[in-house]
Amino acid sequence: MVSRAQNNSLYISHCWQSPARYPLTSLNQNTMSTCAANGDFLGVGWSNASSLTRPGCQWNNQESIMPRIGINPNRGQQSQYSPSRITLAMLTYLPNQAGYFAERLAVTRLSLDSLIANTPKPYDLIVFDNGSCPELVSYLCQLRDSGQITFLILSSENIGKISALQVIFRAAPGEIVAYSDDDVFFLPGWLESHLKIMETYPQVGLVTGFYIRSHLRYATQTIEAFATQPDVQVERGFLIPPELEQHYIANMGRTAESYQQEVSGLQDIRLTYKGLTTLASAGHHQFIAPRQLMLSILPGWDTNLMGRMVELENAVDQRGYLRLSTMNPVTRLLGNVISTENAGEAQRLGLATQAGQVSKPPTGLASRLLKFPLVRRLALGMYNRLHLLINS
Repeated sequence: MVSRAQNNSLYISHCWQSPARYPLTSLNQNTMSTCAANGDFLGVGWSNASSLTRPGCQWNNQESIMPRIGINPNRGQQSQYSPSRITLAMLTYLPNQAGYFAERLAVTRLSLDSLIANTPKPYDLIVFDNGSCPELVSYLCQLRDSGQITFLILSSENIGKISALQVIFRAAPGEIVAYSDDDVFFLPGWLESHLKIMETYPQVGLVTGFYIRSHLRYATQTIEAFATQPDVQVERGFLIPPELEQHYIANMGRTAESYQQEVSGLQDIRLTYKGLTTLASAGHHQFIAPRQLMLSILPGWDTNLMGRMVELENAVDQRGYLRLSTMNPVTRLLGNVISTENAGEAQRLGLATQAGQVSKPPTGLASRLLKFPLVRRLALGMYNRLHLLINS
Protein backbone atom coordinates (compact mmCIF):
# COMPACT_ATOMS: atom_id res chain seq x y z
CA MET A 1 0.00 0.00 0.00
CA VAL A 2 1.54 3.33 -1.06
CA SER A 3 -0.21 6.68 -0.75
CA ARG A 4 0.80 10.32 -0.65
CA ALA A 5 -0.73 13.15 1.41
CA GLN A 6 -0.30 16.89 1.72
CA ASN A 7 2.90 17.18 3.73
CA ASN A 8 4.70 14.34 1.96
CA SER A 9 5.88 12.63 5.15
CA LEU A 10 7.16 9.05 4.85
CA TYR A 11 5.60 6.18 6.73
CA ILE A 12 5.88 2.38 6.83
CA SER A 13 2.92 0.33 5.66
CA HIS A 14 2.13 -3.37 6.33
CA CYS A 15 5.82 -3.89 6.98
CA TRP A 16 6.36 -4.95 10.55
CA GLN A 17 7.50 -8.58 10.51
CA SER A 18 8.84 -8.26 14.06
CA PRO A 19 6.47 -6.04 16.07
CA ALA A 20 7.98 -7.18 19.35
CA ARG A 21 11.45 -6.10 18.23
CA TYR A 22 10.29 -2.73 16.87
CA PRO A 23 7.30 -1.36 18.92
CA LEU A 24 5.21 0.99 16.83
CA THR A 25 5.20 3.57 19.59
CA SER A 26 8.99 3.96 19.36
CA LEU A 27 9.22 4.50 15.60
CA ASN A 28 12.01 6.88 14.63
CA GLN A 29 14.74 7.08 11.99
CA ASN A 30 17.20 4.97 13.99
CA THR A 31 14.58 2.27 14.47
CA MET A 32 13.75 2.33 10.79
CA SER A 33 17.40 1.93 9.81
CA THR A 34 17.84 -1.00 12.20
CA CYS A 35 14.64 -2.56 10.95
CA ALA A 36 15.77 -2.22 7.34
CA ALA A 37 19.20 -3.69 8.10
CA ASN A 38 17.49 -6.75 9.56
CA GLY A 39 15.33 -7.21 6.49
CA ASP A 40 12.04 -6.39 8.20
CA PHE A 41 10.73 -3.81 5.72
CA LEU A 42 8.18 -4.90 3.16
CA GLY A 43 6.98 -1.56 1.81
CA VAL A 44 6.91 2.19 2.31
CA GLY A 45 4.49 4.98 1.63
CA TRP A 46 3.79 8.66 2.05
CA SER A 47 1.20 10.19 4.36
CA ASN A 48 0.37 13.02 6.70
CA ALA A 49 1.87 12.17 10.07
CA SER A 50 -1.48 12.64 11.75
CA SER A 51 -3.20 10.09 9.53
CA LEU A 52 -0.87 7.09 9.81
CA THR A 53 -2.74 3.84 9.42
CA ARG A 54 -1.18 2.29 12.52
CA PRO A 55 -2.30 3.78 15.86
CA GLY A 56 0.46 4.88 18.19
CA CYS A 57 3.05 5.59 15.45
CA GLN A 58 5.14 8.65 16.18
CA TRP A 59 6.85 10.45 13.28
CA ASN A 60 8.10 13.94 12.74
CA ASN A 61 6.87 15.94 9.79
CA GLN A 62 10.31 16.45 8.31
CA GLU A 63 10.78 14.78 4.94
CA SER A 64 13.18 11.81 5.15
CA ILE A 65 14.62 9.28 2.69
CA MET A 66 13.79 5.63 3.23
CA PRO A 67 16.64 3.08 2.96
CA ARG A 68 14.50 0.85 0.75
CA ILE A 69 11.63 1.41 -1.66
CA GLY A 70 9.38 -1.42 -2.70
CA ILE A 71 9.87 -5.18 -2.62
CA ASN A 72 12.74 -7.16 -4.17
CA PRO A 73 11.18 -8.71 -7.30
CA ASN A 74 13.04 -12.00 -6.64
CA ARG A 75 11.24 -12.53 -3.34
CA GLY A 76 9.25 -15.74 -3.57
CA GLN A 77 10.81 -16.72 -6.91
CA GLN A 78 12.72 -19.97 -7.55
CA SER A 79 15.88 -20.67 -9.56
CA GLN A 80 15.66 -23.05 -12.50
CA TYR A 81 19.33 -24.03 -12.04
CA SER A 82 20.14 -27.60 -11.03
CA PRO A 83 23.77 -28.77 -10.64
CA SER A 84 25.02 -31.34 -13.13
CA ARG A 85 26.86 -34.47 -12.06
CA ILE A 86 29.90 -33.34 -14.07
CA THR A 87 31.69 -30.05 -13.51
CA LEU A 88 34.22 -29.05 -16.16
CA ALA A 89 36.92 -26.78 -14.77
CA MET A 90 39.73 -24.89 -16.46
CA LEU A 91 42.47 -22.73 -14.96
CA THR A 92 43.57 -19.89 -17.25
CA TYR A 93 46.55 -17.56 -17.01
CA LEU A 94 47.81 -15.01 -19.53
CA PRO A 95 49.63 -12.10 -17.88
CA ASN A 96 50.60 -10.51 -21.20
CA GLN A 97 51.07 -11.34 -24.86
CA ALA A 98 54.85 -11.18 -25.11
CA GLY A 99 57.70 -13.69 -25.01
CA TYR A 100 56.55 -17.08 -23.77
CA PHE A 101 52.93 -15.88 -23.79
CA ALA A 102 52.95 -14.30 -27.26
CA GLU A 103 50.74 -17.06 -28.76
CA ARG A 104 48.97 -18.24 -25.63
CA LEU A 105 45.71 -16.35 -26.19
CA ALA A 106 45.06 -18.42 -29.32
CA VAL A 107 46.04 -21.57 -27.41
CA THR A 108 43.62 -20.85 -24.57
CA ARG A 109 40.82 -20.03 -26.98
CA LEU A 110 41.32 -23.31 -28.85
CA SER A 111 41.44 -25.23 -25.58
CA LEU A 112 38.13 -23.74 -24.41
CA ASP A 113 36.51 -23.98 -27.84
CA SER A 114 37.38 -27.68 -28.13
CA LEU A 115 36.20 -28.38 -24.59
CA ILE A 116 32.82 -26.74 -25.20
CA ALA A 117 32.35 -28.17 -28.70
CA ASN A 118 33.28 -31.76 -27.83
CA THR A 119 31.63 -32.22 -24.43
CA PRO A 120 28.04 -33.52 -24.35
CA LYS A 121 25.65 -31.74 -22.04
CA PRO A 122 24.60 -31.57 -19.27
CA TYR A 123 27.59 -30.13 -17.46
CA ASP A 124 28.62 -27.02 -15.56
CA LEU A 125 31.75 -25.16 -16.66
CA ILE A 126 33.88 -23.28 -14.15
CA VAL A 127 36.73 -21.10 -15.41
CA PHE A 128 39.12 -19.70 -12.82
CA ASP A 129 41.28 -16.95 -14.28
CA ASN A 130 44.50 -16.39 -12.36
CA GLY A 131 44.98 -12.66 -12.97
CA SER A 132 45.16 -12.47 -16.77
CA CYS A 133 45.48 -9.51 -19.13
CA PRO A 134 42.33 -7.67 -20.34
CA GLU A 135 42.27 -9.44 -23.71
CA LEU A 136 41.74 -12.88 -22.19
CA VAL A 137 39.39 -11.60 -19.49
CA SER A 138 37.23 -9.94 -22.15
CA TYR A 139 37.02 -13.22 -24.10
CA LEU A 140 36.07 -15.15 -20.97
CA CYS A 141 33.35 -12.62 -20.15
CA GLN A 142 31.93 -13.05 -23.66
CA LEU A 143 31.69 -16.81 -23.09
CA ARG A 144 30.07 -16.24 -19.71
CA ASP A 145 27.57 -13.74 -21.15
CA SER A 146 26.64 -16.17 -23.93
CA GLY A 147 25.99 -18.93 -21.39
CA GLN A 148 28.93 -21.13 -22.42
CA ILE A 149 30.74 -20.60 -19.11
CA THR A 150 28.52 -21.31 -16.09
CA PHE A 151 30.74 -19.84 -13.39
CA LEU A 152 33.56 -17.38 -14.14
CA ILE A 153 35.93 -16.56 -11.27
CA LEU A 154 38.31 -13.66 -11.94
CA SER A 155 41.24 -13.33 -9.56
CA SER A 156 42.89 -9.92 -9.31
CA GLU A 157 46.30 -11.61 -9.11
CA ASN A 158 48.03 -14.93 -9.72
CA ILE A 159 47.47 -16.99 -6.58
CA GLY A 160 49.26 -20.08 -7.93
CA LYS A 161 47.95 -23.38 -9.21
CA ILE A 162 47.46 -25.25 -5.94
CA SER A 163 45.58 -22.33 -4.36
CA ALA A 164 43.45 -21.95 -7.50
CA LEU A 165 42.58 -25.65 -7.29
CA GLN A 166 41.42 -25.06 -3.72
CA VAL A 167 38.92 -22.50 -5.01
CA ILE A 168 37.86 -24.57 -8.03
CA PHE A 169 37.14 -27.81 -6.16
CA ARG A 170 35.33 -25.99 -3.36
CA ALA A 171 33.17 -24.13 -5.87
CA ALA A 172 32.43 -27.10 -8.15
CA PRO A 173 28.83 -28.32 -7.70
CA GLY A 174 29.32 -31.70 -9.42
CA GLU A 175 30.38 -34.97 -7.81
CA ILE A 176 32.96 -35.50 -10.59
CA VAL A 177 35.25 -32.68 -11.70
CA ALA A 178 36.98 -32.71 -15.09
CA TYR A 179 39.94 -30.38 -14.60
CA SER A 180 42.26 -29.02 -17.28
CA ASP A 181 45.06 -26.54 -17.75
CA ASP A 182 44.44 -24.04 -20.55
CA ASP A 183 46.67 -25.76 -23.13
CA VAL A 184 44.79 -29.02 -23.75
CA PHE A 185 42.88 -29.88 -26.93
CA PHE A 186 39.79 -32.05 -26.43
CA LEU A 187 38.71 -34.60 -29.04
CA PRO A 188 35.15 -35.89 -29.54
CA GLY A 189 34.26 -38.62 -27.04
CA TRP A 190 36.90 -37.59 -24.52
CA LEU A 191 34.55 -37.38 -21.53
CA GLU A 192 32.74 -40.64 -22.29
CA SER A 193 36.10 -42.46 -22.43
CA HIS A 194 37.14 -41.03 -19.07
CA LEU A 195 33.85 -41.86 -17.38
CA LYS A 196 33.83 -45.42 -18.72
CA ILE A 197 37.15 -46.08 -16.97
CA MET A 198 35.99 -44.47 -13.74
CA GLU A 199 32.78 -46.49 -13.77
CA THR A 200 34.43 -49.83 -14.69
CA TYR A 201 37.64 -49.97 -12.64
CA PRO A 202 37.46 -50.01 -8.83
CA GLN A 203 38.59 -47.09 -6.68
CA VAL A 204 39.65 -44.76 -9.50
CA GLY A 205 41.17 -41.45 -8.40
CA LEU A 206 42.42 -39.84 -11.62
CA VAL A 207 41.82 -40.49 -15.33
CA THR A 208 43.79 -38.64 -18.02
CA GLY A 209 43.18 -38.56 -21.77
CA PHE A 210 46.78 -38.45 -23.02
CA TYR A 211 49.25 -40.99 -21.66
CA ILE A 212 52.75 -39.77 -20.74
CA ARG A 213 55.28 -42.47 -19.86
CA SER A 214 57.27 -40.34 -17.41
CA HIS A 215 54.24 -40.21 -15.10
CA LEU A 216 55.08 -43.80 -14.12
CA ARG A 217 58.06 -42.54 -12.15
CA TYR A 218 55.90 -41.75 -9.12
CA ALA A 219 52.64 -42.72 -7.38
CA THR A 220 52.47 -46.34 -8.62
CA GLN A 221 52.00 -48.31 -5.39
CA THR A 222 48.24 -48.77 -5.87
CA ILE A 223 48.72 -49.58 -9.57
CA GLU A 224 51.23 -52.34 -8.79
CA ALA A 225 48.94 -53.81 -6.14
CA PHE A 226 45.99 -53.78 -8.53
CA ALA A 227 48.08 -55.47 -11.24
CA THR A 228 48.53 -58.55 -9.03
CA GLN A 229 44.80 -59.29 -8.85
CA PRO A 230 43.74 -62.45 -10.73
CA ASP A 231 41.05 -60.73 -12.82
CA VAL A 232 43.49 -58.13 -14.19
CA GLN A 233 45.53 -58.76 -17.35
CA VAL A 234 48.88 -56.96 -17.39
CA GLU A 235 51.35 -56.24 -20.21
CA ARG A 236 54.64 -54.41 -19.82
CA GLY A 237 56.94 -52.96 -22.43
CA PHE A 238 57.09 -50.12 -24.94
CA LEU A 239 53.43 -50.19 -25.88
CA ILE A 240 52.61 -46.77 -27.33
CA PRO A 241 53.28 -45.70 -30.93
CA PRO A 242 56.31 -43.45 -31.54
CA GLU A 243 54.12 -40.64 -32.93
CA LEU A 244 52.55 -40.15 -29.49
CA GLU A 245 55.98 -39.79 -27.95
CA GLN A 246 56.89 -37.30 -30.67
CA HIS A 247 53.70 -35.34 -30.00
CA TYR A 248 54.74 -35.05 -26.36
CA ILE A 249 58.30 -34.03 -27.24
CA ALA A 250 57.18 -31.36 -29.71
CA ASN A 251 54.43 -29.79 -27.62
CA MET A 252 56.18 -29.92 -24.25
CA GLY A 253 59.38 -28.30 -25.44
CA ARG A 254 61.55 -31.39 -25.01
CA THR A 255 64.40 -32.62 -27.13
CA ALA A 256 64.82 -36.26 -28.06
CA GLU A 257 67.80 -36.45 -25.71
CA SER A 258 66.01 -34.89 -22.73
CA TYR A 259 62.99 -37.12 -23.31
CA GLN A 260 65.11 -40.27 -23.27
CA GLN A 261 66.59 -39.19 -19.95
CA GLU A 262 63.08 -38.47 -18.64
CA VAL A 263 61.77 -41.97 -19.40
CA SER A 264 64.98 -43.92 -18.85
CA GLY A 265 64.27 -47.21 -17.08
CA LEU A 266 60.49 -46.94 -17.47
CA GLN A 267 58.18 -49.29 -19.35
CA ASP A 268 54.50 -48.84 -20.14
CA ILE A 269 51.98 -50.88 -18.14
CA ARG A 270 48.83 -51.88 -20.00
CA LEU A 271 45.94 -53.09 -17.84
CA THR A 272 42.77 -54.89 -18.92
CA TYR A 273 39.91 -55.23 -16.46
CA LYS A 274 36.38 -56.35 -17.30
CA GLY A 275 37.26 -56.06 -20.99
CA LEU A 276 38.40 -52.42 -20.77
CA THR A 277 42.05 -51.63 -21.50
CA THR A 278 43.89 -48.69 -19.96
CA LEU A 279 47.44 -47.48 -19.43
CA ALA A 280 48.74 -47.13 -15.90
CA SER A 281 49.38 -43.59 -14.53
CA ALA A 282 47.70 -40.25 -15.03
CA GLY A 283 48.74 -36.61 -15.37
CA HIS A 284 47.98 -33.45 -13.44
CA HIS A 285 47.64 -31.23 -16.53
CA GLN A 286 44.23 -32.77 -17.32
CA PHE A 287 42.16 -35.31 -15.43
CA ILE A 288 38.77 -36.24 -14.07
CA ALA A 289 38.48 -37.00 -10.38
CA PRO A 290 35.89 -37.41 -7.63
CA ARG A 291 35.41 -33.99 -6.07
CA GLN A 292 35.38 -35.25 -2.49
CA LEU A 293 38.66 -37.10 -2.98
CA MET A 294 40.38 -33.96 -4.25
CA LEU A 295 39.02 -31.87 -1.38
CA SER A 296 40.42 -34.40 1.09
CA ILE A 297 43.96 -34.41 -0.35
CA LEU A 298 44.54 -30.87 -1.59
CA PRO A 299 47.26 -29.21 0.51
CA GLY A 300 46.72 -25.87 2.19
CA TRP A 301 47.19 -22.48 0.59
CA ASP A 302 50.54 -22.27 -1.17
CA THR A 303 52.50 -19.15 -2.10
CA ASN A 304 54.32 -20.97 -4.93
CA LEU A 305 52.87 -20.17 -8.34
CA MET A 306 53.64 -23.67 -9.63
CA GLY A 307 54.62 -27.02 -8.17
CA ARG A 308 53.30 -29.57 -5.63
CA MET A 309 51.26 -31.38 -8.28
CA VAL A 310 53.35 -34.56 -8.04
CA GLU A 311 52.74 -34.52 -4.29
CA LEU A 312 49.03 -34.31 -5.07
CA GLU A 313 49.22 -37.43 -7.25
CA ASN A 314 51.24 -39.21 -4.56
CA ALA A 315 48.42 -38.45 -2.12
CA VAL A 316 45.91 -40.04 -4.52
CA ASP A 317 48.08 -43.16 -4.65
CA GLN A 318 48.59 -43.28 -0.89
CA ARG A 319 44.82 -43.22 -0.37
CA GLY A 320 44.57 -46.40 -2.46
CA TYR A 321 43.14 -44.82 -5.61
CA LEU A 322 44.17 -45.75 -9.16
CA ARG A 323 45.74 -43.32 -11.64
CA LEU A 324 44.86 -44.36 -15.19
CA SER A 325 44.99 -43.06 -18.76
CA THR A 326 42.82 -43.88 -21.76
CA MET A 327 44.40 -46.47 -24.06
CA ASN A 328 43.95 -44.23 -27.08
CA PRO A 329 44.52 -40.49 -26.72
CA VAL A 330 41.31 -38.47 -26.48
CA THR A 331 43.07 -35.20 -25.72
CA ARG A 332 46.12 -33.55 -27.24
CA LEU A 333 48.82 -31.23 -25.91
CA LEU A 334 48.93 -27.68 -27.27
CA GLY A 335 52.02 -26.19 -25.64
CA ASN A 336 52.33 -22.42 -25.95
CA VAL A 337 52.04 -22.28 -29.76
CA ILE A 338 49.44 -24.00 -31.94
CA SER A 339 51.37 -26.41 -34.14
CA THR A 340 50.50 -27.17 -37.76
CA GLU A 341 49.45 -30.65 -36.62
CA ASN A 342 47.05 -29.34 -33.96
CA ALA A 343 45.72 -26.60 -36.24
CA GLY A 344 44.91 -29.19 -38.90
CA GLU A 345 43.11 -31.41 -36.40
CA ALA A 346 41.09 -28.44 -35.11
CA GLN A 347 40.08 -27.39 -38.61
CA ARG A 348 39.08 -30.97 -39.44
CA LEU A 349 36.71 -30.82 -36.45
CA GLY A 350 35.26 -27.48 -37.53
CA LEU A 351 37.10 -25.27 -35.02
CA ALA A 352 38.47 -22.00 -36.36
CA THR A 353 42.18 -21.58 -35.65
CA GLN A 354 45.52 -21.37 -37.40
CA ALA A 355 49.05 -22.47 -36.69
CA GLY A 356 51.18 -20.10 -34.66
CA GLN A 357 54.61 -18.73 -35.46
CA VAL A 358 57.40 -20.88 -34.08
CA SER A 359 60.74 -19.12 -33.84
CA LYS A 360 63.78 -21.00 -35.09
CA PRO A 361 66.48 -22.01 -32.60
CA PRO A 362 69.36 -19.52 -32.48
CA THR A 363 72.55 -20.37 -34.33
CA GLY A 364 76.08 -19.02 -34.27
CA LEU A 365 78.00 -17.66 -31.30
CA ALA A 366 74.97 -17.16 -29.03
CA SER A 367 73.90 -20.75 -29.49
CA ARG A 368 77.38 -22.06 -28.72
CA LEU A 369 77.71 -19.87 -25.62
CA LEU A 370 74.39 -21.12 -24.22
CA LYS A 371 75.72 -24.68 -24.25
CA PHE A 372 78.06 -23.79 -21.38
CA PRO A 373 76.26 -24.62 -18.08
CA LEU A 374 77.39 -21.43 -16.30
CA VAL A 375 76.30 -19.16 -19.16
CA ARG A 376 72.98 -20.98 -19.40
CA ARG A 377 72.33 -20.65 -15.66
CA LEU A 378 73.10 -16.92 -15.77
CA ALA A 379 70.85 -16.41 -18.80
CA LEU A 380 67.98 -18.35 -17.21
CA GLY A 381 68.39 -16.43 -13.96
CA MET A 382 68.17 -13.13 -15.81
CA TYR A 383 65.15 -14.39 -17.77
CA ASN A 384 63.35 -15.41 -14.57
CA ARG A 385 64.03 -12.04 -12.90
CA LEU A 386 62.80 -10.16 -15.95
CA HIS A 387 59.70 -12.36 -16.07
CA LEU A 388 58.89 -11.55 -12.44
CA LEU A 389 59.53 -7.84 -13.01
CA ILE A 390 57.30 -7.67 -16.09
CA ASN A 391 54.46 -9.64 -14.48
CA SER A 392 54.59 -8.13 -10.98
